[in-house]
Amino acid sequence: MQNSGILCLVLGAAMLLPRASGQSAQSSSKPAPKPAPDVLILNDDEKLLGHFVSSSGSSLIFKSDLLGALTIDWSKVKELHASSRYVVAGKSVSLGRRIGYSGFSTGSVDVSDKTFAVTPAEGGSPKKLPIADVAHVIEESEFEHAVMHAPGVFGAWKGAVTAGATLVEATQQSRVFTGAISLVRSVPTENWLASRNRTSINFSGSNGFQLQPGTPRIKTNILHGDAERDEYFAGSRVYGFGQAAFDHNFSQGLDLSQQYGGGIGWTAVKTAANILDLKGGLSYLNQQFATSTLNKSLAASTFSQSFTHRTKRGIVFAEQLSATPTWTDLNALQAAGNASVTVPVYKRLNFSLSLLDTYLHDPPPGFKKNSFQAATGLTYTLR
Repeated sequence: MQNSGILCLVLGAAMLLPRASGQSAQSSSKPAPKPAPDVLILNDDEKLLGHFVSSSGSSLIFKSDLLGALTIDWSKVKELHASSRYVVAGKSVSLGRRIGYSGFSTGSVDVSDKTFAVTPAEGGSPKKLPIADVAHVIEESEFEHAVMHAPGVFGAWKGAVTAGATLVEATQQSRVFTGAISLVRSVPTENWLASRNRTSINFSGSNGFQLQPGTPRIKTNILHGDAERDEYFAGSRVYGFGQAAFDHNFSQGLDLSQQYGGGIGWTAVKTAANILDLKGGLSYLNQQFATSTLNKSLAASTFSQSFTHRTKRGIVFAEQLSATPTWTDLNALQAAGNASVTVPVYKRLNFSLSLLDTYLHDPPPGFKKNSFQAATGLTYTLR
């Protein structure tokens, strides 16, 4: 009887052990508590809860739990308390490609009285910096990824695809289709790092016709394509570039214009909202017209300016001007100008309005020097 009692105790303990271990596993698999939200207090004492994303220059990005991503000027901020680890770069620090942590402050961030207090994770007294002396604030994980990883050849491409059409059914029949593809790849992708290189590819076209009883068919066919590679000099906004451009314009009697060249460019302005580029260089220009006796091979220069402005609501304005004086035949001057406005509609879908004017100083007889286009359409942002 004594042995049977001992056996019952052993069996009972064995039955309890798996259950206890299961309860222990359940308790150990409980998710970690959600960190407290960051707190942003404005000058009027309005309090926002959410996540402090980053800061660049005179403004910061704060993702509110209720209002979404907001861009706010530091002048409107009374206090900020963020518990994540950030890398704080002063204006005296050069943000090259591989920069490490030298000269930076790293830790949680508290802002009050227009002063940053960066508290290291390992403890110790916080380092204080006036807001006016801080150039960039980046989350540590984002900083490490940007500095230590370079995108592949097929990575980091951004751009848009635009399509539009005009149809008329009456005494006249008219069909006009317009489209454009614009791609750009900048390395590094982060705006706060010094640029290393940039590649751009663009294509646009307008094709259509007009029919009317008793009159010849009127055709429209205008095509443009270009590609450019920019290589920045270390630590500067100056770069060398090589480019190629191709044009066909039935409305100006131009079968094909080929232009190959290179030169020096300067990114005069580079912020989250504005980018301004100025370029100048030498090029070879070959023009082939519908009348072959007018064909020309020319030595030329190209001077251009491009500007892009992005508003806080995501509206993008872009314009570009270029002039190509030809030195071996001064009458063969050509120029172009375009401007566009893109307005967000839904997620990546946008409404766009664009204007394009191309100028040939010596088109074939019977053709105008200017070719002007105005087009509206829907634009899909690729990234």
